[in-house]
Amino acid sequence: MAAVAGPQTPQRQLPGGFINTPAPAPSIFAPQAAQLRQNQQPPAPTNNNAAQASAPQLSPVDRAARTINETLRQEQNFPELEKYVVQGMSGEYEIPTNPAWLPYQKLRMYDLPTSIIEQANQTVGGLQMGVMPGLSHCWAVMDNCLYLWDYTVNNPELIGYEENPHPITAVKLVKPKPGVFVKEITHVIVVATSDTMLLLGVSTQTTPTGAKTVALYNTRMWIHTKGLNVRQIEASNKTGRIFFLDAGSEDIYEFQYQQEEGWFRGKCARICHTSSSYDFMPPPMKAVTSLFGSSQGHKRLQRLVLDDTRDLLYTLSDTSEIKVWLVKDQIKLGLFRGLGSLLQNLGHFTGPTDLLYGRDVRLIDLSVITATEGGKLNVMATTNTGCRLYLSAMRSYNNLADAQNPPSSMQVLHVRFPPKDPNAVAQQQQQQSGSTAMTPYSGSQQGSTDTSSRALSPTDSAYRLPPGYFMAFQPQNMQQGRRERVFCAAPDFARLKNAQQGPSNVSSGFVEFGQWIDLPSGHSTVALVTPDFAATSTPVGYGNEMAAQFDRPSAEIAIMTADGVQTIRRRRLVDVFASMMRYASTDEEGRDGDIKRFVRTYGRGETAATALAVACGQGMDVTSEARVTAITDPDVVEGARKAFIDHGGKPEYNANAVVDRNAEPIDSVRPSPRHEGLALYISRLVRSIWITCIMRVEIQPGVPPTLAPTVELEKLRSVQRDLNTLSDFLNRNKPFIEGLAGPQALGRPSTRQEEIALHGEHRAMNSLVQLINSIVEGISFVLVLFDERLEDILAVLPEDSRRKARDLTFEQLFISAPGRELAKELVKAIVNRNIANGSNVDTVAEALRRRCGSFCSADDVVIFKAQEQVKRASEAGGQSETGRVLLNESQRLFQKVAGSLTGEHMIWAVSQYLGMSFYAGAVQLCLVVAQERDRARRAATWLRDGSPEGDARKADFEKRKFCYDLVFAAIEALERETDAAALQNADGQSTLAARRRSEAYDIIDSSSDTVFQTCLYDWYTSKGHADKLLEVRTPYVLDYLTRRSATDRAHADLLWRYHAHNNDFLAAAATQLELAKGGFPLALEERIGYLSRARTNASTRSSSSSAALLDGSGRQNKQQLLREISDLLDVATLQDDILQRMKSDPRLTGQRRAIVLETLESSQGILDVGELFNQFSDQAGYHDINLCIFRVADHRNPADVERSWEDLIRSEHNRALAEKGGPEPWERIGVKMQEMGRKLDLDEAIFPVRTLVRKLEVYSLEAHERPPPANWGVEVLMACGVPAAGVLAELEQLFYANEAPFVGQRAKRILAGGMVEVCRRWVGESERAGERVICGSEEGAGMVRDCLGSLLRGSRDLDDRGRREAEEVVRVMEGVR
Repeated sequence: MAAVAGPQTPQRQLPGGFINTPAPAPSIFAPQAAQLRQNQQPPAPTNNNAAQASAPQLSPVDRAARTINETLRQEQNFPELEKYVVQGMSGEYEIPTNPAWLPYQKLRMYDLPTSIIEQANQTVGGLQMGVMPGLSHCWAVMDNCLYLWDYTVNNPELIGYEENPHPITAVKLVKPKPGVFVKEITHVIVVATSDTMLLLGVSTQTTPTGAKTVALYNTRMWIHTKGLNVRQIEASNKTGRIFFLDAGSEDIYEFQYQQEEGWFRGKCARICHTSSSYDFMPPPMKAVTSLFGSSQGHKRLQRLVLDDTRDLLYTLSDTSEIKVWLVKDQIKLGLFRGLGSLLQNLGHFTGPTDLLYGRDVRLIDLSVITATEGGKLNVMATTNTGCRLYLSAMRSYNNLADAQNPPSSMQVLHVRFPPKDPNAVAQQQQQQSGSTAMTPYSGSQQGSTDTSSRALSPTDSAYRLPPGYFMAFQPQNMQQGRRERVFCAAPDFARLKNAQQGPSNVSSGFVEFGQWIDLPSGHSTVALVTPDFAATSTPVGYGNEMAAQFDRPSAEIAIMTADGVQTIRRRRLVDVFASMMRYASTDEEGRDGDIKRFVRTYGRGETAATALAVACGQGMDVTSEARVTAITDPDVVEGARKAFIDHGGKPEYNANAVVDRNAEPIDSVRPSPRHEGLALYISRLVRSIWITCIMRVEIQPGVPPTLAPTVELEKLRSVQRDLNTLSDFLNRNKPFIEGLAGPQALGRPSTRQEEIALHGEHRAMNSLVQLINSIVEGISFVLVLFDERLEDILAVLPEDSRRKARDLTFEQLFISAPGRELAKELVKAIVNRNIANGSNVDTVAEALRRRCGSFCSADDVVIFKAQEQVKRASEAGGQSETGRVLLNESQRLFQKVAGSLTGEHMIWAVSQYLGMSFYAGAVQLCLVVAQERDRARRAATWLRDGSPEGDARKADFEKRKFCYDLVFAAIEALERETDAAALQNADGQSTLAARRRSEAYDIIDSSSDTVFQTCLYDWYTSKGHADKLLEVRTPYVLDYLTRRSATDRAHADLLWRYHAHNNDFLAAAATQLELAKGGFPLALEERIGYLSRARTNASTRSSSSSAALLDGSGRQNKQQLLREISDLLDVATLQDDILQRMKSDPRLTGQRRAIVLETLESSQGILDVGELFNQFSDQAGYHDINLCIFRVADHRNPADVERSWEDLIRSEHNRALAEKGGPEPWERIGVKMQEMGRKLDLDEAIFPVRTLVRKLEVYSLEAHERPPPANWGVEVLMACGVPAAGVLAELEQLFYANEAPFVGQRAKRILAGGMVEVCRRWVGESERAGERVICGSEEGAGMVRDCLGSLLRGSRDLDDRGRREAEEVVRVMEGVR
């Protein structure tokens, strides 16, 4: 047994071509590779079946709407007339043998009324009859009498006009000129007699049964026509101008009429446009001149037709000459062509044929092809042999012609020959085996055209009705035993629509279905009972019968015969398919063969759409009672259902067509033709309303403008019924329709490609199903809307909403979110209006839910109830107990549907609550709605991440922020009310205002919404109420201030104040330290201030929770913090010293000064001590600051310290010399030494006594212009606070070391004098201090005695003064001892 093979793998893999295999990164050759792949495998054609690469956010309804729009666009691209009526000839016809394929149906024969027949038997001048399709009436002329009757009813009432004394020659129903008659006169009957032509006004009324009643009015408008034989009258539907012909001449006349008389003419006038402006010759004179005129033959006009779209008029003479006239104020001749001139260039493609070039060939009729139907084709002329000549009247350079651009040429663009002779067709059918539904169609244009067929010879009259219906009437032939008959033909529009693009392909599809219909007697007139067909208002798409087959009634044609009115109905494609199901072919394939031929001819998509329509009951047929009814035979409906399911094709997925590896595979699925058929059917049902505005403004004189439906409500109900039927069909057959079968269909695919294709089909079909439901509910909403007085509803909407409502289209209502939101606004207005009128909200809302649930959901009903509670509370009084109960209930209801509340709902509710002082309820409602709008708390994570711009989470934050702004508005209203009211009464109890305030703030402070707390604190800060945060006792304040302090100085200040306010001084100090160190743009002075306060706070004992940490490591951390603050403060102080020094330093100028001062003052914060030394103080020669920097930096290099002291002494000396009139150099040095002693705290490393004693004594030895006084150095050091023992020891070492420069008698005496001075001062200070032991200790006293004794023993070490002072000190010490 063979193993089951898995899905095959192609021999050469394409990158990214398989779903589960990642494609390599694209190379520089990717475009070329994509092009090669496209050349190897052409992509599917772009149409509504080919799924475009769609954005993943498309909703099913949006996706379906895009499909419908694409389908409608393709329907509008139906080929224009010139695409298939091209230059050349044709003659392809399908003459069905199966009645199912017949293009027309005999509808009904309406017999003449008995009274008309009786009256006709008594007439002298014969009987003329015609049809007035606009009135559903017929007319009959008997001598001088005109009679009208409704031919559609039995035993109609005759309406007669018998006041005319002259024989009537012609009658025509026309539309009047605008503004001439009252509005009740909708039509005018032009009656031509042998003497006059007059106008009869016609008004109509429609009875409850649908019939029309007609009333005639004598307008007293007439002109003379004596001497003229008027047989044809035509009128312009656009302007109301009336033209007529004289059967005995080539003249064209106009019946001019107006409402008021003019200066030079009355209300009516007869104008002959072909001879003179006005016809002044009296009729008797014309009659006389005609008797004595030339006897040679004259041309006579026998046909006149008008083209309102081009303002052109065409006439046909009895000599087959066509003239083109320009319709302006004065009719002017444009050009004329005879039949011979028109045919002289046709021989190269028609060949010799008696149908065109025979001796007896003549033109018998003209039919206008309007500009909306064809651009280049103007008119169709028919010969008596049944050939149709499509004429094009063009201006130079191939420009289209009209009255403003007169034509300069006219030629035959296309010749349409009659069908093959029936006898020849019968012989061919006998040779074929079996029977088929219709004559085989050959694709070869030349081979299937019979240029010698006499099938339509002779033809005595012919008509062409838009969009291409052709009728050729043949007289009775007694030799062939044939009654009068009409050949009816119509293009196979479905074949034209589904033909491939390209002129040759479309033109080869110009095939007409034809049939002969026998008439009971000769005919007189033909009229289209239904409105002229036009699928679009442009040539492209004009003839698309399939698009409009469900949108408008099928064409009905009335033929006036001598026995009555014969009506003929044009059969739609859906009628043909339904009849095909009913009357299957008799060959061996039967119905299935008919369906396959239908698919081959029209394509699977059109077949699916047509079968679906028949299955939904759209097929129509004429019954034996001559009534048009829907085909509902179970066998027919079941056959159509099976055809839709079995012949609907399959979806396609081509992995090789996937070029973008990031695209979803499902987006490359081409749905099945079944999906195309469903989309076609839906689009054809809604095409007339899809892009139409829902309402229109009606303006009538004397009354205010009113709003009316743009589409008749009955039409909307019809569309809704058809869509409901379609929805029911899809639901019933869901298990059998691929794409709707549901999860159970997923087990059917055998390959991954089939699975993807099925997924794509399911998505596409399900989208259309959802769109159907959306349209049905949308129509229900429109019907509900027009049940109300629309003007009152729109009046309560904002101006912008009113404008949008007036411009709202059905498409926007069905699919767009703004349209649905606007609809909900209208629903709300309807409910509010009904509530205001006393209706119960439950009743109104339930009715809306039942009819259009998506526009009025269960949540909407709850909202309406809540709003009703608020209104009742307002009526009861917001301060009453009943009012408060109602307000609480409304709040509960609002919170129940918080996720469905819109911004408008919120604003209304909050404003109502605030108006009734229900502050706590307003705040609580806003907080609940904010939570519901962001249940995933994405806004909190967005804030936590630093609020990045462009992040999708920002939208969630904005939703919350809207609710919080309403809370803030409530707080402001609360503050205004409570500020003006007392919070306690005389008994010390809280007032009502105080309780309201407490309730509201309890909700605010107890909220656990971190985003709200953040926004609240931001709002406090922006309003200048930041101090309120110091009183808040929630855990969110500290987190908020900590987070905000990283980016905002004001919040950082608030943070350390918050810590200090809560006695957490250590945290306050840490915050101030960070402020001083941070990157905020602070001045140096501000940083020093922060550090100073930080040192104070760090030194203060904390009583908060942080104090509990101050044991062990906590105490150590405090010391470290204090040390860091102190060190940084020292550095900042030094920086400030340098800054102040730099500001007053004259050496620093220009741009460099600004840069240096900016750097030191604020731009870079507190600098490093190394940078201060290297970049500033050392370069500037600030030696005293250098020494301070050494101390702060703990720099203990003796050489550097000694050099700095030496430089400092020298610089001070030089400055003193430079300053005239200032202190002595030694004085300046002494002052600086004392200053440095205080700054350095006599630090032995930076203030080395040994070095300083030596430096000062050396300075005393040096020769100066103004030398220092004796013992100056000792006095300076003692003034600095250096202990006497230290100074004395250093002086003794210098004295006894005998090192230069302290050698020689002078140097020895200076040192000795200093030693004596130190001893004297030391002993004197000890004495004044009252120390128990002189000099503080025995050691110190011994040191003084030994020093003085040694000096006194020497003979030359002391001068006289020094010796006396030494002896005095010794005596003092001995006396004390």
